[in-house]
Amino acid sequence: MEPGSLIAVVRHRAQLSQGELAERAGTSRPTLSSYEHGHRSPTLSTAARILAAADHELTAVPIVRFEERTTRRGRTVAVPSHLPRLPPAQALATVRLPLHLHWSAPRRSFDLRDRAQRARVYEIVLREGGPMDVLTYVDGVLLTELWPDLVLPREVRAAWATVVDQAMTEAA
Repeated sequence: MEPGSLIAVVRHRAQLSQGELAERAGTSRPTLSSYEHGHRSPTLSTAARILAAADHELTAVPIVRFEERTTRRGRTVAVPSHLPRLPPAQALATVRLPLHLHWSAPRRSFDLRDRAQRARVYEIVLREGGPMDVLTYVDGVLLTELWPDLVLPREVRAAWATVVDQAMTEAA
């Protein structure tokens, strides 16, 4: 996302006018407008200051990349470079899995606040899902907590073991 677009999104989330945000950030409304419209580009420190004035922070989050690993039976398992984090509302939502993941009961809802239901979703997604499914339904911290209890095929568990073990080691 471009810096100006990010500033505009944050300003709208904070329900501030350009003038209000500019005043809080110690800049002028025309300057803020030129950032939002892409006519000027703020420095990193200026963007951080503007975002902070809207009660947001600028952070660097690693990009999750996926490696397709093929099992002995020819199935592919999408394994992330590191465990993704989800916003709490998404990590603990009530979800219906798409048909390509859960064809046996397509209308079933899963409450991810419930540990047993979350475990079932994670088992399905790790076994059947692709990268977008992992990024949509699996929170890395919650996965590490469930990991010892998940019922997974041996090859799926082996494919994911390195990234899960790495996350647990970093957390210790």
